[in-house]
Amino acid sequence: MAIRYWLGVVQQDHVLRGVAGGFAQVNHGARAPLAQMGPADGFVYYSPRVSYPDGEPLKQFTAVGRIADDEVFQVTQGPAMRGPAGDFLPWRRRVDWDHDAVATPIRPLLDALDFTRDRAGWGYQLRRGVIELTRHDFELIRRQMRPSPGETRKGRPPARITMAR
Repeated sequence: MAIRYWLGVVQQDHVLRGVAGGFAQVNHGARAPLAQMGPADGFVYYSPRVSYPDGEPLKQFTAVGRIADDEVFQVTQGPAMRGPAGDFLPWRRRVDWDHDAVATPIRPLLDALDFTRDRAGWGYQLRRGVIELTRHDFELIRRQMRPSPGETRKGRPPARITMAR
């Protein structure tokens, strides 16, 4: 089966939890988007905000990795996440995250990415929560998130993604 590439849209605070736990979760725990993914597929998180619902705007790619295996699994979030129908039981995929990745703003890449180039309303498609990327887009984002040692980028110093423990 051919390798595919995915972009999940999640606030940064949730991304950091997923990176720390070695998993990806999208669309409020939906199973269907994760079931489309296969082992070794590329996966990138884009975070429009730092936190939900009214966190500071971020607009950065915040994590990159590869789907680790075939399993889509369900977890319980415990009593703190109980809703009217019982426990919140989100679906997840294991991801081998690149822990050396650097959060990278999307704005400098808008003219180079297939999913944003020549699209004034490029952000609208991200409302789906998950989109498939071209290999070109995945590799470009991955390279931007992995600067060479000592490299600085125009307008900002490199910064490692830090995970709350």
